[in-house]
Amino acid sequence: MIKTFLTSLWFCILASAAFAQYSESEFWKAEVEANHLPPVAERVPAEPQVVDMEAKGRVTGRQGGTLRTLVTRTKDVRQMVVYGYARLVGYDENYIIVPDLLLGMDIEENRKFTLRLRPGHMWSDGAPFTSEDFRYWWEDVANNPDLSPSGPLEFLRVDEELPTVTFPDEHTVIYEWTRPNPQFIQELAEARPPFLFRPSHYLKPFHAAYAEEEELRLRLREKRVRSWAALHNKLDNMYKFDNADLPTLQPWMLATNEGKSRFLFVRNPYFHRVDTAGTQLPYIDIIEMNVVSPGLVAAKANAGEVDLQARGLAFKDIAILKKGEATGDYKAHLWKNGTASQIAIYLNMNYSDPEWRGLIRDVRFRRALSLGINRKIINKVLYFGLATEGGMTMLPASPFFKEENLKAWADYDLAQANALLDEIGLKERNKEGTRLLPDGRPLWLVVETAGERQEVENALQIVIDNWRSLGVKLIMRPLERDILRNRVYSGSTMAATWFGWDNGLAQPYTPPVYVAPQQQEFFSWPMWGQHYQTHGDAGEAPDTPEAMRLMELAEQWRNATTDAERSVAWQEMVDIHADQVFAIGLLQGARQPVVVNNRLQNVPEEALWAWSPGAHFGVHRPDEFWFKQAGE
Repeated sequence: MIKTFLTSLWFCILASAAFAQYSESEFWKAEVEANHLPPVAERVPAEPQVVDMEAKGRVTGRQGGTLRTLVTRTKDVRQMVVYGYARLVGYDENYIIVPDLLLGMDIEENRKFTLRLRPGHMWSDGAPFTSEDFRYWWEDVANNPDLSPSGPLEFLRVDEELPTVTFPDEHTVIYEWTRPNPQFIQELAEARPPFLFRPSHYLKPFHAAYAEEEELRLRLREKRVRSWAALHNKLDNMYKFDNADLPTLQPWMLATNEGKSRFLFVRNPYFHRVDTAGTQLPYIDIIEMNVVSPGLVAAKANAGEVDLQARGLAFKDIAILKKGEATGDYKAHLWKNGTASQIAIYLNMNYSDPEWRGLIRDVRFRRALSLGINRKIINKVLYFGLATEGGMTMLPASPFFKEENLKAWADYDLAQANALLDEIGLKERNKEGTRLLPDGRPLWLVVETAGERQEVENALQIVIDNWRSLGVKLIMRPLERDILRNRVYSGSTMAATWFGWDNGLAQPYTPPVYVAPQQQEFFSWPMWGQHYQTHGDAGEAPDTPEAMRLMELAEQWRNATTDAERSVAWQEMVDIHADQVFAIGLLQGARQPVVVNNRLQNVPEEALWAWSPGAHFGVHRPDEFWFKQAGE
């Protein structure tokens, strides 16, 4: 999908549009007439990103309307950055990486990347978006120890070598390494992008290198913050999207300051995308995001109180959502899921208890627990038998999928599972039939959950009964998501549940960082991930042969020069995971319900719901969605 892009000059998909006239939005018309905003022809870049709806099989739309959607936490306003999916480069509907904010990019040997900006591109407040915004981030944020104690982002390091970054003119930025950095481009297209730029005109007044000392002191007092760095970091969070004053390049900008349960996002008057008719995107004027408790999402969707909703809906909700189509004025589509496993149990190999840590690191223990799960029952009860039973591995759409990996240690075989536990030496049991650890403690396995998905708790109830037959007592402990993550990262959690790999569709060019011990976010080895991410300042170095081999293969992938070489590294890594059962996957391929108002156009009926690649709705470009009027 990306091969030709990597070996040739990358250029804008469509040439600059020479529109005789842009159409002004009704939303901003009064502001333009009052001279508070320039006309749209002066607000879009000289060479905008032109979207040909017909070529994409979509219908050219009209501007206007308010789209209602729900989230379950105030902090999830950041989903507007995910869904908006304005990136330097991004995946298109065919999962090919194409320019977006960038006009184009020249690539030399995967080690020199020349980024070309769009002349006339502006931030949401009308300030120019230029190479100065990249320079400010690189020199004054990423390499400022007060703002970035750990230094620049990890994907910018190649064997500890940071890039040489230069800014030849206001529309050109060059990143260059002495060795290839194949990870660079894919990271720019992620659901949570690295943001190699900042609105420098907005942030400089809060930076010690630019602000007058007395003015900065007054700002600190006003914001009740102790240091300029803390203030700067508080205001500068382009992913959290919680500062309405921070200029953005996303299709919608936050219009609610310090909201609690209702947030409004209005169209960005300077957005860089237009359709072939000369209409500036996004089509929809306002996004209304309401915060509700998780248990109300399906009910409100069923009542027709949303226009677009997937987050917070689960497979179990399909029946009620389908039933509500007739009265709720919506359709409930069923999209494919891009995660490697709908539910996965992660035993923490960095758990702080030495006795338990030794047991968890014994592959026979992990295999036994996997063999002791009746996935067929879970599939039948929770997914009407429509999911695919098996361990955590790649999806069939990935070239690294193997049927034997899906089935590895995933058959329900109590005899083999009990034999493995006996072989380990866990033969003693208490009067309740629970096996005993060598130190006499009962084998009580505490599995912590985020408490957000009823299907997880329902699945674990079945696993509780399954594992009782092994002499293992599963204790389920629901927690709030952030608390769960912090406990896992600190080594306080014995085991946790989550989805499988976000990206179950890996291709040769996909960075294998999430299958090697390089991220603390992989719940099986948080300390190993910390060690890599902090360059040894925190966590622990991997010390098992299999984990160290994964690190070697990740490096082998990084140094590869062909897709064939990268594929060899990827396949071995996937095979190791299947054999070692680093995460106990239950099922894959469950469908994701997506509720769509009947008047909302250009939303695909069949698509992929995936965090990476794709940013959930982002790859499907919600800025291209629009409302038909009643009666049309």
